[in-house]
Amino acid sequence: MYLLDTDVLIDIQREHTPALTWFAGLTELPAVPGFVIMELIQDAQNAGQVQRALKLVAPLPVVWPTAADCQRALTDFTSYHLSHNLGLLDALIAACAIGSSATLCTFNLKHYRMVPGLGVAQPYAR
Repeated sequence: MYLLDTDVLIDIQREHTPALTWFAGLTELPAVPGFVIMELIQDAQNAGQVQRALKLVAPLPVVWPTAADCQRALTDFTSYHLSHNLGLLDALIAACAIGSSATLCTFNLKHYRMVPGLGVAQPYAR
């Protein structure tokens, strides 16, 4: 299963051709962490952009962390925030991927490379 990070959804939203081609070729819908949806909404400048973001993710399964995922996020955040600048939301998104046994599709490898057990993929050429 694939879990989409914010940057991949932004590419799809902006109709970046490689992103659209990759997404159209998937045989299974990827999932999206609820936190990623919140990031899309946070970046919106008006109500129309909020609605566009919600429409984009509407067909996708939404993944939220379990209590165990939250504990893992806390452990990873504590271990890697100061040394590797792991962000709070990135720790939660990574924990969702690990807890779901999903591969996180992202181009922000720097944000996630230190998280043990996290599988990441850059799904298309940029």
